[in-house]
Amino acid sequence: MPSARTTLLVSLSLLICISLLMIASASVPFAVKNGMSELSFFYRQLGYIIMGVGFGWLVYKAKLKTLCNISFIMFSWLVCVVLLIITLLVAPEINGAKRWLNLGFGNFQPAELCKMVMAMVVAEYAVRRSAEVRESATSSLRLIVPFLPIGFLLMLQPDYGTSLVVIATTLVILFIAGAPIRQYILVLSSSVVVLSIPVVTSDYRMRRLTGFLDPFGTYQGDGYQLANSLMALGRGGITGLGYGDSVQKLSHLPEAHTDFLLAITGEELGLIGVLVVLTLEFLIIGSIMAISYATLKRRQLILSYTTFAFAIIFFGQVVINAAMNFATAPTKGLTMPFFSYGGSSILISCLMIGYVLNVYKNSPIIAADRESARY
Repeated sequence: MPSARTTLLVSLSLLICISLLMIASASVPFAVKNGMSELSFFYRQLGYIIMGVGFGWLVYKAKLKTLCNISFIMFSWLVCVVLLIITLLVAPEINGAKRWLNLGFGNFQPAELCKMVMAMVVAEYAVRRSAEVRESATSSLRLIVPFLPIGFLLMLQPDYGTSLVVIATTLVILFIAGAPIRQYILVLSSSVVVLSIPVVTSDYRMRRLTGFLDPFGTYQGDGYQLANSLMALGRGGITGLGYGDSVQKLSHLPEAHTDFLLAITGEELGLIGVLVVLTLEFLIIGSIMAISYATLKRRQLILSYTTFAFAIIFFGQVVINAAMNFATAPTKGLTMPFFSYGGSSILISCLMIGYVLNVYKNSPIIAADRESARY
């Protein structure tokens, strides 16, 4: 039986290859329409992947003691806050949101980094305050200190998708840390209230939220993308129209190479292609969870909670993106990990994979260390 690392790397490699092929196909009409070469987005994504592998390798080679250190984690949190502030101040508004920093060679979305860093913050807190987390119904209130600035800045962009993923990750970490049920109620209820206020006070956001209930009835408005996504999947059937033969990518489905790449995959490669992509995604997630569980058995709680949190981040994004492509959830702007086009997404995802592989390599070594519990 292959190891978790082998399964992870093989699944990841196959998924990235399929991703590049589908981006090359889906992005051609959009590239030509904007006066770019046909394979512009293919080459860009390939460049992002190479950069991501490089950054992931740096994390893979880093000392786990440093990655677990609260000073390093809080410094990373501070970097996220600063980047989010800079984004709000200088980023151009794209599709009604200010989420991307222009770096000259491409755009960077700080919210992607926030997912990773907030997972590390919550994991470190759950271990350092383990007694409080298990015994106190209100210990999670301390998390307001790191959460409030990040959450507030994300709402200003706005970016509800990232907020949902961070909240779900927090709830899962608290669960595996043994927190009482009242803590979930406290975190969930307060999150629902905070996220609901900007939605119910805006007609536009309410239409976005409810548009998925009847995408064809709101085809000329908020249901346009979802309706075209369903048409793409319906056209593809079981085996698809054939690679490169999508109709919906011809300006019917805006920027089909990003959030709705799964729908184009369904149109060209059919249900079989969609299932292959989702199977590879869940193999990656399952491999990370297996590594987390092995680390948990060695009582290296920070490493275990953090790697498990990364698996939940990937899981949340897969579920939300797939639901969006199947028109069973509103559009959220969340990418399918390692599949959709997006430089920020692939870079940060590679950082998380580098962390997971670092844990896989070094966890058995530090297990014999007297200070293993510090991890």
